[in-house]
Amino acid sequence: MTQYTDDDRQMIRLQQGDTRAFDELATEWQAPLFGFFLRNTRDRALSEDLVQETLLRLYRAAWNYLPTGQFRGWLFRIARNLVIDQIRRASRDALVRRVRLKSDSGDGDAADLLSLLPAEIVSPADRASQSELRDAVNDILNDLPEEQRETFHLHHFNSLTLSEVADAMQTTVPTAKSRLRLAKQKLRYQLSCRGFSEETKSKIT
Repeated sequence: MTQYTDDDRQMIRLQQGDTRAFDELATEWQAPLFGFFLRNTRDRALSEDLVQETLLRLYRAAWNYLPTGQFRGWLFRIARNLVIDQIRRASRDALVRRVRLKSDSGDGDAADLLSLLPAEIVSPADRASQSELRDAVNDILNDLPEEQRETFHLHHFNSLTLSEVADAMQTTVPTAKSRLRLAKQKLRYQLSCRGFSEETKSKIT
């Protein structure tokens, strides 16, 4: 017999036309989604908009959801795709503005708007309790390969299981497990090099 999670049951109710189930899902997941988007965009207003867009896509895609206990991975895959789209859109818009400024200036001496974009979108800064540790973790994660950084981010800060992380990133569980292991090893090593204690490192890794 299939073991449904609470989220699965709410999605089944939504599929059956119970709009109260959507309200319950929205109430439960607004805060986690907002935290996810804020860490990725560093923009509160944009994060609020992306939360609403995610919930709208959840509602529209409800019929495609299969209740297999993987709701969080499914939901954060939607959220992650929105972040990727936003990054691409911001980069493209900045490039267009940069070209226009160069064209208008005549001498090609224009402000490099691309430099105003965050060097790395994903950051755990807001979740670290101490400023020194926050900055160190931020720097170290920024230097990790994107797949390792996102895997650590989803698993550690959003509390997704490895199965849910694999689903969100559209990869396999062994691959997600390997990426997480490598991210933790590199993070612990770099924190050790910076003089952080084992107790401090254990809070992060």
